[in-house]
Amino acid sequence: MDLEARKIEFIQEFLKLQSEDAISRLEKVLRKEKQSSQTMTEKKLNKRIDESMKDSKEGRLTESNNLMDEIEKWS
Repeated sequence: MDLEARKIEFIQEFLKLQSEDAISRLEKVLRKEKQSSQTMTEKKLNKRIDESMKDSKEGRLTESNNLMDEIEKWS
């Protein structure tokens, strides 16, 4: 079943719900999911940049060709 079909099925089942408690819990899950999938904040982005710059200065880097070699070994 593809994603669109699953969404439709979920909505159909949601519309059948009679429990206000169940609806509240699903709303809470949806809000939490939306928050976690939102674009990175400026503060988080700056922190990630700072950590990356520190890693670079301290030599914690992987060259792209070495990374490709490592990835090939995963299979």
